Amino acid sequence: MQSERLYPLLFDPVYKDYLWGGNRIAKMYGRTGTPGICAESWEISAHPDGPSVVSNGPLAGRTLADLVREHGPALQGSRAGEALFPLLIKIIDAAKDLSVQVHPDNESAAKYGGEPKTEMWYVLDAVSDASLIMGLQPGTDATRCRRAIDAGELEGLLRWQEAKPADVFFIPGGRVHALGTGCLILEVQQNSNTTYRLYDWDRVDAGGRARQLHIEKAFEVIQWQDDGNARVSPQPLPGSKEVEKTLVCESPYFRVEKWTVRGALDATGSPETFQAFFCAGGEATLEARDHVVKLTAGTSCLVPACIDSLALQPADSCELLRVSLP
Repeated sequence: MQSERLYPLLFDPVYKDYLWGGNRIAKMYGRTGTPGICAESWEISAHPDGPSVVSNGPLAGRTLADLVREHGPALQGSRAGEALFPLLIKIIDAAKDLSVQVHPDNESAAKYGGEPKTEMWYVLDAVSDASLIMGLQPGTDATRCRRAIDAGELEGLLRWQEAKPADVFFIPGGRVHALGTGCLILEVQQNSNTTYRLYDWDRVDAGGRARQLHIEKAFEVIQWQDDGNARVSPQPLPGSKEVEKTLVCESPYFRVEKWTVRGALDATGSPETFQAFFCAGGEATLEARDHVVKLTAGTSCLVPACIDSLALQPADSCELLRVSLP
């Protein structure tokens, strides 16, 4: 069977140098080859705007999209079926505020176009006064928002929230939002690269050009009744002396758990979903099908759905974020 060729996969990161980025991805995780301004690292992606390429083992050099087409549910699980890999996992470093933006949800994307995007943010690091934007002020409708934009007063309608390490935020399609200065996050999202900018702080790029806004498109997809209640309270899950588990966030599109691994751990897989692990701190080895990968802080690893058992061995204590389909 071809699925027997699959094993825990590592990928070369795809870096994006958007003007609001910084240098913490390289500094915190010992990365080389990052651009001078590194805004995003696309860790696991089958999106054509940033395709992941395998960096380890016999499949090195193959793209994730190619492997999905070749192996389908054996790689990504029966819940995803034969469709293109359903999620995109990123690290984002906001050295400056991101644009105030919105993404379509499934319904508005089907009606108006674009790729639907619901996402969650796990704060990996944040400066002491970091904050972010989640939603508009209560009572804001399309008319009030349009007047504020025309008057250059949109900032007065934005809802800011404090952001600290280990905070979790859920952003459904249709919610106005922006990541604030000083936040480093792991983002788990639908496989999408559609963003509609409402406001970009009157910034210009190195050539003196303002970035394009998409106000009309944004107005088509904003959920005006959204209450902006984005902060998620993680919930404890059954664990053991070797591992403490927490449900970080669950949506119709993804499930994210945090595992604090303190001892040798045998874990199981499921033919229904892949498992993607991001090492948020510490160090561990992951072994499956006679392949061993080293997980250090900042490492992402994709375990195919056809792998039914794996072994984790932390060097001391290791914090892993585990992403799967719900």
